[in-house]
Amino acid sequence: MDTTVLLVQCLLVFGLSLGIYHAVKRVFVTNSLDNVPGPLSQSFIKGNMAQYHSPDSAKFQRHIVDDYAAYVVKLHNIFNRPALYIYDPTALHTILIKDGNNWGPTPHFTAMNRALFGPGLLSTLGDQHRKQRKMLNPVFSANHMRFMLPMFYDTVRRLCDAIKSRIENGSQELDMANWMGRTALELIGQGGLGYSFDNLVDDKEDALAESMKLLFPNVSKLSVLALFSPQLRAIVPAGLRGPLASIAPIAAARDIKYNADFVAQKMQAIYDSKKRALQQGDDAVAEQIGQGKDIMMKANMQAAEKDGLSEYELVSQMSTLVLAAMDTTSNTLSRILLILAEHPGVQQRLRAEIVEASHHGEDLPYDRLMKLPYLDAVCRETLRLYSPLQWSTRVATQDTVVPVSKPIRGIDGKLITQLVVPKGTEVFPGVTGCNTSKAFWGEDALEWKPERWLSPLPESVTKAGLPGVAANLMSFLGGRRACIGFTFAEMEMKVVLVALLQSFDFAPSDKQVHWIASPIFYPSITEDGMTPRMPLQVSTCHHW
Repeated sequence: MDTTVLLVQCLLVFGLSLGIYHAVKRVFVTNSLDNVPGPLSQSFIKGNMAQYHSPDSAKFQRHIVDDYAAYVVKLHNIFNRPALYIYDPTALHTILIKDGNNWGPTPHFTAMNRALFGPGLLSTLGDQHRKQRKMLNPVFSANHMRFMLPMFYDTVRRLCDAIKSRIENGSQELDMANWMGRTALELIGQGGLGYSFDNLVDDKEDALAESMKLLFPNVSKLSVLALFSPQLRAIVPAGLRGPLASIAPIAAARDIKYNADFVAQKMQAIYDSKKRALQQGDDAVAEQIGQGKDIMMKANMQAAEKDGLSEYELVSQMSTLVLAAMDTTSNTLSRILLILAEHPGVQQRLRAEIVEASHHGEDLPYDRLMKLPYLDAVCRETLRLYSPLQWSTRVATQDTVVPVSKPIRGIDGKLITQLVVPKGTEVFPGVTGCNTSKAFWGEDALEWKPERWLSPLPESVTKAGLPGVAANLMSFLGGRRACIGFTFAEMEMKVVLVALLQSFDFAPSDKQVHWIASPIFYPSITEDGMTPRMPLQVSTCHHW
């Protein structure tokens, strides 16, 4: 414990020194962004970051979008350093695409992801990141999606059988967040690693799934402390970081360490078992990898020596892929099911489209599945209004200039037509602003209306030039660090919904569901939100 006390003392001294430095700098050095309007700082140390990273972050972002006229709003970073919340399409296109070399992920983003997953896609930079992304791109192609689709159908049939066995005596309250998490984990296991995590039969809690579900809630509990992770890594030797995190006087830090280690150990065990099987000449495993069911090992085996990943990188990539594919998709599916339960007319209309297209239970081929208009509209509208990604950041790696499409009325009354951004300034790409601003989407922007996607979108959206990888949406971001698996996520959501709505009716339970902001939104029935859960009444569907 003496080591822990010493670490805390070092952090306090470091934080005090850093605070004094920034305080002096803010007094004597003006910043070109000081003239951009924005909310007042809550404190010198936290700025607005406690608001932005709190469980009520969605309300704070709603305030930023609704109560400021410009598409650019100044926030106060830690020690009141200026930061920008941007949903101006021209500015975002410049940052994410045109001048992408001038911008990168923030040090605390890469440090936190490296602590969680190791050197995977979310924590690497430069050539290493490009090499990893290049190797993974083909596995998310439309051809590979078509190949994986039958495996997806097999998995969701097991899900339906499991639910049917639990409602044989009539309507039952089921935790659909738990079922969506288990299903998403099994889908990425079968479709990405050639591995079965969950038979979807037993009621026992899966230790891996539980560890993964708790990672982001614990990260959110750290709040602004997570922003100091680069400084912590800088002053603590690599060999001491793990042992110190295990005995840190902060429960969330200890829990993060435990759960991240558990996930890493599980991924290492999967990798080792596959490696041993190949060395022993296991034809079944070789065939599985050759067919692309284990996308990670196949991609690495086919890569040129200079493009291949080390074992540590590969295992880290497995952890990154599994958690990213599980958490975002399962929570978005939970959100869709809750909305459908609350809107029985929409649920019935969507079910009718699915039943007609599938001819009473046939598996829909890839192209027909992805083009069902109302199913697509329901998914897109949910991703628009309730983007699963809550926090994303970029940092200027050099002094740069960012144009804006709409002039900003400065605090001094003068118009700002471009932003002169100093090196080190952090920017928050405004997903909420892009997806829900009335300036783009009209007066009904805050209403969940899937019908808006069944007719041409307003020109204010289509001509805005939002630089999202998914057309007219910023939910998966854009540019070279956009979500690599968005087509995988779309197909996964649609397969699950097609299967569930042909078999079951969903209605709200008597428990209120709270949506908790962490890096990814997740549902809970407690306001503290530490236990992801979403109960719904589930009954057999009699539509034939």
